[in-house]
Amino acid sequence: MRRTVLCALLALSVAPHALAQGGDAAKALASAPFTIVAPFPPGGPVDTLARMLSAGLAERYQQPAVVENRTGADGNIGIQKVRDAKPDGHTLLVVPQGNLTINPTLKPSFSFIVDRDYVPVASLARTANVIAVNPAVPAKTIAELVALSKAKPDSISYASPGVGSSLHLAGELFKQQSGADILHIAYKGTAPGLNDVLGGTVPMIIGNMPSVLPHIQSGRLRPLAVTDAQRAPELPDVPTLAEAGVRGVALSSWYGMVAPKGTPEPVLAQLRQDIAQILDTPANKAQLHKQGMSAWVVEGAAFGALIQKEAAVWAPIIKSRKIEAQ
Repeated sequence: MRRTVLCALLALSVAPHALAQGGDAAKALASAPFTIVAPFPPGGPVDTLARMLSAGLAERYQQPAVVENRTGADGNIGIQKVRDAKPDGHTLLVVPQGNLTINPTLKPSFSFIVDRDYVPVASLARTANVIAVNPAVPAKTIAELVALSKAKPDSISYASPGVGSSLHLAGELFKQQSGADILHIAYKGTAPGLNDVLGGTVPMIIGNMPSVLPHIQSGRLRPLAVTDAQRAPELPDVPTLAEAGVRGVALSSWYGMVAPKGTPEPVLAQLRQDIAQILDTPANKAQLHKQGMSAWVVEGAAFGALIQKEAAVWAPIIKSRKIEAQ
């Protein structure tokens, strides 16, 4: 009986910061534990963001908040789990852009549809993509890389974490806009491809900042350009592709949160407020910066519009290049 009373008191003694307004949505969120589904293995950006948010929600609502790394099928097993969850704001999905903007075209046979089965909560963070080469490659600029690839066809290959990944498609878009004669080599994840580039087996990689930055800093990779519209603060001396003479490739990697369709709008609004405040703490901003990411919160309908806009960018590339899921 004593334990029951203590549990009841704990449920009522929610974090004052989250419930200062006394709103019904905040009280609803404080009524049950949270599950944050990260559909990829521990250690990557998705897992980092999921754990950051779970810690923040647990502190705010004085409820357990667990991260479930439900992996498999390129993240789609975890994504489907959230689709089938109760739409009350307590089961949430942290996911990279590709699963929301690429897979609907690349893998239309999946049993879920983004627009039909999920509601956009907010984007969470973004990071630049970097075109980098093994230092043994003689090219020191993008122009030199393109010229080398044309002078020696099939000599420049690039690693990606898989067919249809955003980094694979970024490579195809770079190839299309620059005229580079480069070959794609797909790996099952970033790590094995990165290892082959570091070892010199593959000369080039298009990787996101958290993956490649430590190796750039150690001198084991040479950065040639970032694919974002602006230079990355972590690599201020590395030009954008536009600055390097290749226009039409202004893409970053980003991560977002969605909830099951039917989650009440007041609950979503409260979650958006929570997310913005959690990501804005000095400790979390420092942790993101250390990993080459920055908080980037686009909320609600605007986030949904972003998903649709990027899906419209990737669809013609997938179709014109005849890229098929493997």
